Amino acid sequence: MPAGRLWLIPTPLGADSDPRAVLPAATLAAIEPLDYFVVENARSARAFLKAAGTRAPLQALELRVLDEHTPAGEIPALLAPILAGRDGGLLSEAGAPAIADPGAALVAAAHAAGVVVRPLVGPSSLLLALMASGLEGQRFAFAGYVPAQAEARASALRELERRSARNAETVLVIETPYRNQALLDAMLQTLAADTRLMVASELTLPAERIVADSVAGWRAAPRALPKAPAVFGLLAQPASARAEGPARSRRAR
Repeated sequence: MPAGRLWLIPTPLGADSDPRAVLPAATLAAIEPLDYFVVENARSARAFLKAAGTRAPLQALELRVLDEHTPAGEIPALLAPILAGRDGGLLSEAGAPAIADPGAALVAAAHAAGVVVRPLVGPSSLLLALMASGLEGQRFAFAGYVPAQAEARASALRELERRSARNAETVLVIETPYRNQALLDAMLQTLAADTRLMVASELTLPAERIVADSVAGWRAAPRALPKAPAVFGLLAQPASARAEGPARSRRAR
């Protein structure tokens, strides 16, 4: 029997978001016939699948968990039903699966086994934030989390700023929601005044907020951040521009 397909299914970015408001009809149609899912969180996955609609009753669905604690040795067992001929869906707890998400391990195993991987259209907080940032969209990088310890965090932010300046690229990072304000405060203390800084929180949700300004502008108009999922983006002035600045000043004098 030929192997099934692995469908990569985006989910809403908030528990109170209606899947029909953020997922196109083609994505919802692809979900409907599936009865096997690999999920990051079983509880939120069941709530999503109930709202999205599946042909099989909710209690008949087979859900297996793949999260940050799943040993690599369990990946083959998660892929086995698909290799046996069943189509399966991969769900992140929120947003696009396999992006900043443990589901990437299953996708890699699927490719290694020759399984067809089918990504579906839906929300990605990283891409939505980049779209709305006004920062460099041709060259960008996602750096994940920065350290929580103050000294290590400041060092990491300085290195990310140097990277942005060197490569003329936007750098995106995320943080645990309760540390959003600490990260913003560290950015305002550490980054150069002319570095561009964007914070996008609660994307696609009623309380969505996207603010983009220079670090100097952020310092002049302090803003409190919610303890909610957020994406931070920075774009430093190119290294060449900063190097030329003092030279132009000396020539002017």
